[in-house]
Amino acid sequence: MVTWTIRLISLAILAYLTFPLVVIIGASLTTTSFLAFPPQGLTFDWYEVVLTKGAYLSAFANSARLATAATLIAIVMAIPAAIAVARHQFPGKAAFSALLLSPLVLPHLVLGAALLQFGTIIGLTRSFIALLVGHVVIVTPYVMRTVLPLLSPEQKTLEDASRDLGANAWETFRYVTLPQIRPGVVSGAIFAFITSFINVELSIFNTTPELNTIPVLLFSYVEYSIDPTIAAVSAATIIAAAIAIILVDLFIGLDFFSDK
Repeated sequence: MVTWTIRLISLAILAYLTFPLVVIIGASLTTTSFLAFPPQGLTFDWYEVVLTKGAYLSAFANSARLATAATLIAIVMAIPAAIAVARHQFPGKAAFSALLLSPLVLPHLVLGAALLQFGTIIGLTRSFIALLVGHVVIVTPYVMRTVLPLLSPEQKTLEDASRDLGANAWETFRYVTLPQIRPGVVSGAIFAFITSFINVELSIFNTTPELNTIPVLLFSYVEYSIDPTIAAVSAATIIAAAIAIILVDLFIGLDFFSDK
């Protein structure tokens, strides 16, 4: 009885979380010139508007490029930082760790304004590099936070055993440390990519009409008009995310979190 109750509650929560996605996809198919759900008729005209309008395609490409680059850099930076915090003792270790994780609690709007002011001083504003720097700052803590718990004392024992058996530092990291922290790296990368892709607060300070991301473009668009184009863009993002999850499951497997 308890098991069935838990299952029913879980299904109800899942349905509650999924329903907004259904509403967005349904609203993107309406024939009306305003958002309507249930859709009044079915049409793909709003998707055609998105596909034929260069601004949307360019914004999608910018967001994907930015999120991918920020995630890769975050992984490269977060893994050594996590290992340093977990494996070594040094003066100011607590402050160093808190500094690296601080973007998790600081408002992105404040970070965006601060980075814009700093970028103005050094001449680095309104460019892809300026956007990338800001996004690396906000997504690196996600990777570090998911990797840190996996660098356990038990794993350090395995690393020591690897070195005692003749493996050098790189071989130990590649064959012992990396497989152990892989779930944290993958989950952190997913969080980082999503955070970067949907970010508005920080991105809005350094975007231009030529260098726009899809969240900023939608944010600007809804100030003046609300039509099914917005739902079509959102639905396309949902579909792209679903395809990405399927590809991850096919080529990597979503069971990497489970014990094998």
